Amino acid sequence: MEKTHSLTKQRRTRLLSTYLLLIIVCVVIIYPLLWTVGASFNPGNSLISTSLIPKNASLTHYKRLFANEGTLLYSRWYLNSLKISFFTMILSLIFVSMTAYSFSRFRFKGRKNGLMLFLLLQMIPQFSALIAIFVLAQMLGLINSHWLLILIYVGGQIPMNTYLMKGYFDSIPIDLDESAKIDGAKNTRIFLQILLPLSRPMLAVVAMNGFTGPLGDFALSSVLLRQPEYYTLPIGLYKLVTDKMGASYTTFAAGAILISIPIALVFLSLQKHFVSGLTTGGTKG
Repeated sequence: MEKTHSLTKQRRTRLLSTYLLLIIVCVVIIYPLLWTVGASFNPGNSLISTSLIPKNASLTHYKRLFANEGTLLYSRWYLNSLKISFFTMILSLIFVSMTAYSFSRFRFKGRKNGLMLFLLLQMIPQFSALIAIFVLAQMLGLINSHWLLILIYVGGQIPMNTYLMKGYFDSIPIDLDESAKIDGAKNTRIFLQILLPLSRPMLAVVAMNGFTGPLGDFALSSVLLRQPEYYTLPIGLYKLVTDKMGASYTTFAAGAILISIPIALVFLSLQKHFVSGLTTGGTKG
């Protein structure tokens, strides 16, 4: 009886510790977000008087963002960021899935060296090549080019995502490929109609990485995009509080909050694929 009581007490202690840890983590994550939301509705320009619940909440800063006055071209920056993120996501899905399929299902000369090269490329920070990228863009006349930025983002997404996708393809039995070949299916049909549908959870991960990466990048985009009408959201919001544009930190907070909307929408649209991947992995074996 005493032993049972002791085990129950230990379980309660562990449960209490777990809940306490979760509460601390939630506070650390949620509090800055709530504080930023409160700052975006604060009618002033300073963060000193900001509170979680502003006394005189106002939509002034949100209206100012979309007024497009002077060099504050928030609507243009927003569309630029969505354009770059969308095409980066689509091209990343295409190139990563094809590259991973090649490495997973085919044996060719240089395969191991290619995988090792991808691993080495992933270890090199992208910002270490900023000078070379800027010089190349200047030589080609591609400064302020969104498409050059998209290609660089896609190239940066390929190494690590190829490793992830290849590992997922490797977990799919090759017997499915062989059965399809017996029925007369070619490699292209096997890839499109068998492997890709079974890899939706990993495709969702690649899509999420491809979409969110450009939205949070500042270093690379600030090197290639020099004129306000070509800015992305990170550059535009940075200029909002550093250049002679009013130094409105509360307007910056409003702009930062709006960045989360497309990310949340993409995550919600892909959520079912994440969940299906977890449940499939839990029922295997």
